[in-house]
Amino acid sequence: MSDDQFYPQHVFFCTNQREEGRSCCGGFGAQAAQEHAKRRIKELGLSGPGKVRINKAGCLDRCQEGPLLVVYPAGVWYTYVDDNDIDDIIDGHLLGGQIVERLRV
Repeated sequence: MSDDQFYPQHVFFCTNQREEGRSCCGGFGAQAAQEHAKRRIKELGLSGPGKVRINKAGCLDRCQEGPLLVVYPAGVWYTYVDDNDIDDIIDGHLLGGQIVERLRV
């Protein structure tokens, strides 16, 4: 496996928490959503080298559209409301290879 495919799919959740109550992904449950995704990917046996990586990220600079995550290498941005939306992204995009248009930003 080449280094550029160490993680063929890499998901970054913005978990940034802004000061002074400004709108941010961290204020919309991003940490819990990232943990849910990580747990679900492990349960599906999809975590680890050559598979899927779920990561936290600092500010992705799209706070007004949050909460957000981005899937690479596809470069597809998603928003979500709850764990059901996260599951739809996992099932539809990561497993099924289809963009989940209703959640796409």
